[in-house]
Amino acid sequence: MRGRDPESVVIGLTRGLLRWLASWLVVIGTAHAAEGFQPDLDLELALDPASRRLEVRAELRPQEGDFQFFLHESLQPEKAEADGRALRLRAAGSRGPWRAWQVEVPEGATLVVHYGGTLPALERERDHRGVLQALPPMASSEGSYLPSGAGWYPRPAELFTYRVALRVAQGQPALVAGRLEEELRPRAADEPYRARFVFERPTDGIDLMAGPLVVRERLAAQADGRPLRLRTYFPAALDAVAGLADNYLTDSQRYIERYSALIGDYPFTEFSVVASPLPTGFGMPTLTYIGEQVLRLPFIRATSLGHEVLHNWWGNGVMVDYARGNWSEGLTTFMADYAYKEDASPAAAREMRLGWLRDFASIPAEQQRALGEFRSRTHGAAAAVGYGKAAMVFLMLRDTIGEEAFARGIRLFWETQRFRIAGWPELQAAFEQASGRPLGGFFAQWLSLPGGPEVRLERARWVADAAVGKRADEVAGAEHGRLKLTLAQSAPVHALRVPLQLSYGERSETHWVDFDRARGEVELALDFAPAEVRLDPELRLWRRPEAAQLPPILRQWIVARTPRLVIAPEGLPAAGQAGRSGASKSADPTLAAAADALAERLFERPVRRVGEEALSRGDDPVLLVGTAPAVAGVLARAGLETEPDELLGGGNAGTARVWTVQRLDRPPLAVIAVQDAGALQALLRPLPHYGSQSWLVFDGSQVLARGVWEASGRAVAVDR
Repeated sequence: MRGRDPESVVIGLTRGLLRWLASWLVVIGTAHAAEGFQPDLDLELALDPASRRLEVRAELRPQEGDFQFFLHESLQPEKAEADGRALRLRAAGSRGPWRAWQVEVPEGATLVVHYGGTLPALERERDHRGVLQALPPMASSEGSYLPSGAGWYPRPAELFTYRVALRVAQGQPALVAGRLEEELRPRAADEPYRARFVFERPTDGIDLMAGPLVVRERLAAQADGRPLRLRTYFPAALDAVAGLADNYLTDSQRYIERYSALIGDYPFTEFSVVASPLPTGFGMPTLTYIGEQVLRLPFIRATSLGHEVLHNWWGNGVMVDYARGNWSEGLTTFMADYAYKEDASPAAAREMRLGWLRDFASIPAEQQRALGEFRSRTHGAAAAVGYGKAAMVFLMLRDTIGEEAFARGIRLFWETQRFRIAGWPELQAAFEQASGRPLGGFFAQWLSLPGGPEVRLERARWVADAAVGKRADEVAGAEHGRLKLTLAQSAPVHALRVPLQLSYGERSETHWVDFDRARGEVELALDFAPAEVRLDPELRLWRRPEAAQLPPILRQWIVARTPRLVIAPEGLPAAGQAGRSGASKSADPTLAAAADALAERLFERPVRRVGEEALSRGDDPVLLVGTAPAVAGVLARAGLETEPDELLGGGNAGTARVWTVQRLDRPPLAVIAVQDAGALQALLRPLPHYGSQSWLVFDGSQVLARGVWEASGRAVAVDR
């Protein structure tokens, strides 16, 4: 903590008179209120979470006289007026759950609309995929969430400023993105919570969150002297975890300082971590809205929190021109998630790059889309492009123009585009100016071409330079000559910078070559004769790696076009054992129901239930599920290894084991062997989150061990 704002009162003080006063009234930051600020949209709203009733008074200044706005079907306009004169509202059609309303507004007049209704109930059954779809405005005593695109306010323009005054029953704290101007804490349970927020920069929407939350606060100063208010809004059980809220405040400040130094000053004066009753992971200006179930996990503060803080620059500070593609998620992934891996070690960074390429390779060709078409993450295939491929494009760009030019480009993009809507062309312009080189070809191919090329090193041949003899004092293998390399790539052809690792004994060097043909030869002049060559062993090129570099991961099954499910029958002996004909039993009905439920959550497409003969027939991926003895029987009858040694290490077999099997001439196979139906049921929520893994061991819903199978890649020997 660098300092405190003397005109602010800290919420959460725990002793004496200050605590009593804080429960009455906290007026925060009044000295920083903008003089004469006139927002484009001024909302006064009252929300009763128990009854789900919302009442709103909206004041706005439309840019056109014949003004049209949309409201969710649960909200009904009551009246409209301009400068005290009643106006006629008329219905103007609908678009899904949103109703259009039209009103004629006199030129220069201020429009006031009163509306209200009973909001839909909070949809607690939504899973991590469901919250990525369009959400309605929802309310309940457990928590309320009114997303920016849910039609709970009239939008005055594409970008707009706003002021929101909140009154929430049951004393539930609530917030929207922005600077907190005033806050009134209730003295009793039957009194409402009141607060007023302002957002003085143009933005593209308003999200509202409320719930039975405990507010913790820390006040600090930013490097440029502006105040910084850090808050957590946690339910009581989460707030009671020792040190958790304080750790989130500390890490939030650390990330803000990190990115202020890398990009430019933090664009706001607040940042809050808000617990969600839904499995969300959203970043809005000045806050992040994260599922309460995962906030206590250590890796959230180590990775996800920094990602969401960075969105205050990318996505909320510079807004996305979605019509021209979403660059924000890729740049944020590169500068947050991937940067933390680079900080940890080269091996950790390579593992993340491998994860991106594995995810890409698991997507069927017909599902692959161009990066320029990515708008948002709605399924695994979209995430592999919009997050993984986009992050790799920024990595390749940095490798191409150098770290210093890349850093200059980042700062230039921020300086020229903050609080504006920007697309890929504006990013390209910033990096071209920073590097002093044209980058049109680079951006054009990586944004417009779907998928990625398969790049092969077909042959490596050494031609010694006869004019330069080998000196006796040179190390073994040292001589001057040329290395001729035959490369090939699949269509559509890309202009590539291909890294090649050349090795001889203890000596190893990486050389980059330009390659823009379907097949051809490139040449390197060297002062030593390598023994072998590997193509991109560090995985710095977006491509479809060869099988030797790609271990099987669960993502291949999650995104499969036509996945198949086999439920291992109980009581059948392994191949070659006696009594097979009379020992047949079906799977336990409870376990079969759990298997069907898991398949529905795990796969993105409908699954077909098939018999165990599917393990050796067809091409579509197979998921085998059952108790450990039943699974062992199916695998033995198919002539397969019953269980990899890695899953049995550490002396704890857990209650469920999951692993993948890649076979050259048989369908890809994933196996889930469980103790009983309850152990399988426990996997429903956690397993879909581990698509990047090859194997896992669970104890209930907790992961005991996990990993990715080794895949070292192929070395091409150099012909002499």
